[in-house]
Amino acid sequence: MTDFYIARKKTRSVDVGGVLIGDGAPISVQSMLSVPLEEESRAIEQAHALLVAGCDIIRVAIPDADALDAFKRFRRAISAPIVADIHFDYRLAIGAAKAGADKLRINPGNIGSPERVRAVADAAKAAGIPIRIGVNAGSLPKSIANNTSPSPDILVDVARREIALLESHGFHDIVVSIKSHDPALTVLANRLFSNEFDIPLHIGVTEAGLPADASIKSAVGIGALVLEGIGDTVRVSITGDPVEEVLIAKAILRSCGAMPAGIEIVSCPTCGRTRVDVAKIAQEVADRLPKSEKHIVVAVMGCEVNGPGEARAADVGIAGGKGDFVTFKKGEVCGKISANEAVDWVLRAVQEILHK
Repeated sequence: MTDFYIARKKTRSVDVGGVLIGDGAPISVQSMLSVPLEEESRAIEQAHALLVAGCDIIRVAIPDADALDAFKRFRRAISAPIVADIHFDYRLAIGAAKAGADKLRINPGNIGSPERVRAVADAAKAAGIPIRIGVNAGSLPKSIANNTSPSPDILVDVARREIALLESHGFHDIVVSIKSHDPALTVLANRLFSNEFDIPLHIGVTEAGLPADASIKSAVGIGALVLEGIGDTVRVSITGDPVEEVLIAKAILRSCGAMPAGIEIVSCPTCGRTRVDVAKIAQEVADRLPKSEKHIVVAVMGCEVNGPGEARAADVGIAGGKGDFVTFKKGEVCGKISANEAVDWVLRAVQEILHK
């Protein structure tokens, strides 16, 4: 993990149900239920799974009156911060604010007239909750979408107009997201926005696809922005289980040095010099390691080229030879063990560090 400091862009602070976004607060992780709120037991079960995975803020879709009724019951069952995601019908946003949503997410491409936006702002102000302006390259206002392809300037301009509209009504408790399925467009637009505004940014690459592609696109887009100090809360978007979104988001943030790294495994890609099953051993170590926020580096290396150096630099390390491993703790050689002993040795060594 990085041991240098990345200066975060200074943004104003927004409170989402007790989770602070902006003003140097830790970057929070969000996800969204894939289960309709009307399927109440499944929705609650999925929300709890997200929280166990480390999700800080949960977003839910409220597409109609039935979903709004279900939201009222869901709100009573879940104490974590909840964002109500509203499209098209501004009255649902007003209802969600009254029902206990901790934040509203609206899309300037479809929420309606300035008068309707003002009604939503008034409801949010009365409830004491923020609004996220969600600018999505795939659902821009018709006057823009019909005339040109999205560019960083266009995406920022859409956000700028909606900010001006909310602020003209005296509403300033705002978060903005500017997303595309294209990581480069997402990065350029968010960079441009960050240079102009001190409004907190919710960052992510939208419609990123199945987990393998989504992981890569999100790491590129989110990682690039976080390493520039841009971004106050994140959501990874995947086609699949939203719990995976949380796990991927946390992995990205850890890799950027933006959250406690926990136990980090360093393992080699293997090559023709390898005489031990590094992949199998590293995977078993990963599966059996305890959860901890304490940063411990564990190296599982396969040969004599980089192995001893990486293992010696780790808190706990093993470097493979011909069917055996040399073991290291805090840079000191401890001895040799067989490949069959490797996993248990690593786990004992990690436990010793955790219990000190």
